[in-house]
Amino acid sequence: MVQAIAFPGKYVQGSKELSRISKYVAPLGKSVLIIASQGRLAELKEVINDSFKETDIAINYEAFGGECSKQEVGRIRELVKTHQSSVVVGLGGGKAIDTAKAVAYYEKIPVIIVPTVASTDAPTSSVVIYYKEDGTFHEALLTKRNPNVVLVDTHIIANSPARLLVAGMGDALATFFEARTCVENYRRNLAGGTFTLASYELAKLCYRILLESGVAAKLAVQNKVVTKALDNVIEANTLLSGVGFESNGVSAAHSIYNGFMVMPDAHDMYHGEWVAFGTLVLLILENRPRQEIEEVLGFCASVGLPITLSDLGMTNITHEQLLKVAQAATAPKESIHNVAFPVTAEDVVAAIVVADATGKNYKEKI
Repeated sequence: MVQAIAFPGKYVQGSKELSRISKYVAPLGKSVLIIASQGRLAELKEVINDSFKETDIAINYEAFGGECSKQEVGRIRELVKTHQSSVVVGLGGGKAIDTAKAVAYYEKIPVIIVPTVASTDAPTSSVVIYYKEDGTFHEALLTKRNPNVVLVDTHIIANSPARLLVAGMGDALATFFEARTCVENYRRNLAGGTFTLASYELAKLCYRILLESGVAAKLAVQNKVVTKALDNVIEANTLLSGVGFESNGVSAAHSIYNGFMVMPDAHDMYHGEWVAFGTLVLLILENRPRQEIEEVLGFCASVGLPITLSDLGMTNITHEQLLKVAQAATAPKESIHNVAFPVTAEDVVAAIVVADATGKNYKEKI
């Protein structure tokens, strides 16, 4: 049995750390292409330029087109060639980050990731999610190549919308529970083997930090300040969740998200918000202890994560629609099949219905 764990080359987190970005670029190359949305470039360009002022590193900027599509990756690759860039930086949210990772992978150059929100665990991973030009899911690219540096400026995160941090907590919430499923069943991970003791302990730590610091971290972002609680949750959302999912595995929570994406009105909610509800579905599906389910419900309610279909905007969803969701969630290559027993679409419909009812009962009780 081969065990494997995947990490970024370096993970750096600190307040106003973006002002030192040249320090992390310098060992990797002498020409850098920085990809970010037009708004982010306008906001942060001066800070970045100041960092490179005393260096001989050539900087070029490019506004991200909005979708991590094959067309956008191809466009940026041509710019890398034109500028003879030896390093690429992806600055922004998940799609800009994934675009930078894909470009670096194909061009065989180093990549530095600078997330401006803590809403996903994409920054540390080797996985790239491709979308079509209309924003619908296309496919996943498994690069098997983690970023050289992940640079997290907590001051920037503290000034982002609180809902995005909470969505990141929803994504991170699934890390331990999906890891446990894969560990108990010795499922292969995205790192090329099965779990290590370290990867599983990191998944456990991720969950513990959310329980201990989630509410305080949300309050910090709502007041645009950096606290130790926020530091801890940013690390959980970004590093621990990223290493945790890639080096242990995922299961039903993410398949439930994928399933609901067949619904045309499901895209108003963030990935992590769907994954949080998917975690409840996973616990129901596996018939986990009531005390554990209550703990997850309590956490979600405390930070504002959805625990019912109504919370997700699915107020009038029909049984037929739920069946379509479940059929998509149980497609042959879906990660829901990492659970210990065969799962049918009917099983998933039942688990969703009971998870929704459980969330409603919890709300009535409190």
